[in-house]
Amino acid sequence: MKRMAAVVWTIFALFGGLLVAQAPPMPKPAPEHQRLHYFVGEWKNEGTMKASPWGPGGKFTGTDHDMMLGDFFLVLHTDGTSPMGAMKGVAVIGYDPKEKVYTYDSFDSMGMHELSKGTISGPTWTWLSPEQDMGGKKVKGRFMLNEVSPTSYTYSYDMSADGGAWANVMEGKATKVK
Repeated sequence: MKRMAAVVWTIFALFGGLLVAQAPPMPKPAPEHQRLHYFVGEWKNEGTMKASPWGPGGKFTGTDHDMMLGDFFLVLHTDGTSPMGAMKGVAVIGYDPKEKVYTYDSFDSMGMHELSKGTISGPTWTWLSPEQDMGGKKVKGRFMLNEVSPTSYTYSYDMSADGGAWANVMEGKATKVK
């Protein structure tokens, strides 16, 4: 019995060491992940929503608190007010090296869930949302963000209903406070 236990232990030690030696290395963030560091910190937002079939027009304000998860994902917590009232939201932004696009997945206290894919050209980020049903219409979204400085960016959100032209429904700016 002792001999059998010794044989089993020896086999386990040999193969266990082999398995550990063949474990894949820990992944490393790509340069695209580093671009997400621009947003880390606290940002104050303000802007204007235009009246549309999807909501009333008016001013909005908010504060974003952003942090990185292991240099791979940016987690965004938002508290704000809009023409529709107070809202809270959470989003996760990352980079998909297989598709070579940034990913955005958000949820808010108004019951909205949005998925988008983004690209960067210089200081401009462009995010496209897939077609979704809003009030019986097929709608696509386009969010564009322009890095003005290390502590400031501007943004706009456009919608296209039923494959028509893009219509601007929101514009704003953000300033980093921390």
